[in-house]
Amino acid sequence: MVAHVRLTRLESETETNGQILDLNLFGCRVNISDPLSAGSKLRIRISRGGVSVAAVGHVAYARKEEMGIVFAKIEENDLLVLDSWIAELRDKKHNELIHQARCERLVSH
Repeated sequence: MVAHVRLTRLESETETNGQILDLNLFGCRVNISDPLSAGSKLRIRISRGGVSVAAVGHVAYARKEEMGIVFAKIEENDLLVLDSWIAELRDKKHNELIHQARCERLVSH
């Protein structure tokens, strides 16, 4: 899934951008050039295909060019959009696994 994220630090209102690596209902993993420190409180805006989801959360961990973010608050409408994105990812992954299994079966025969 290609989705971009804009992160705003609540303490300083500074903004930074990144790309979503992984996403679920509880948070996300972000590719970012300059990760924020663990514990930083954030406003999060995830954008995909002209649709955005907003949340408030904090940095759970920070590594080289990667951060894990936990959502603390997300409005119901945004949660519904997030859930639909996750369902799309799940369906895509399921279809990829079925395709891979069929290809492996063809190769082994």
